[in-house]
Amino acid sequence: MEDDLQRLLTQYTAIAGVDEAGRGPLAGPVFAAAVILDPAQPIIALTDSKKLSAKRRETLAEQIKAQALAWCIASANTEEIDQLNILQATLLAMQRACQQLPMRPDWVLIDGNRVPEELPAPARAVIKGDALVPAISAASILAKTARDQACMVMHEQYPQYGFDQHKGYGTKLHLERLAQYGPCPEHRRSFAPIKNWQAS
Repeated sequence: MEDDLQRLLTQYTAIAGVDEAGRGPLAGPVFAAAVILDPAQPIIALTDSKKLSAKRRETLAEQIKAQALAWCIASANTEEIDQLNILQATLLAMQRACQQLPMRPDWVLIDGNRVPEELPAPARAVIKGDALVPAISAASILAKTARDQACMVMHEQYPQYGFDQHKGYGTKLHLERLAQYGPCPEHRRSFAPIKNWQAS
């Protein structure tokens, strides 16, 4: 870990970690979470949510919500994704999560290479932060579990697409169902498969 990041983590207590889930799928909102962990209640085995089983993510998500000093989950909906583009919608969801935290962080550390505007504290991006910064790992878990729950709601509303299986990603099954039924209101019209379907 680079020295200045290590100094930040050592010097400040209220560090908000921020991560997103759902940039790549063809449907549904993009989610972001911000988490300020409690140094007095460390959570063991925090890591990038993609490296955890769904069951383990759910267990850790409940622990994070119970033990963190503060946390918030926010999203940008399908309409906002189509209006703004997925990058700007993701940054908007991150901004919302940070602004709605119940306490003000000293610093905000964001997974990736882009920092949203109008954050409540100084901020920096951390490449592969979900593997380096526990608060970002925690945020990745909350964002991913929230996104998965949203996919289950979409499945209940539109069962013909199989959102419970592919979680909105462009799998063979999803593309087959899209070709069969056309897009539903949750499909992102600005994404190529849906845009191409509409143009055909």
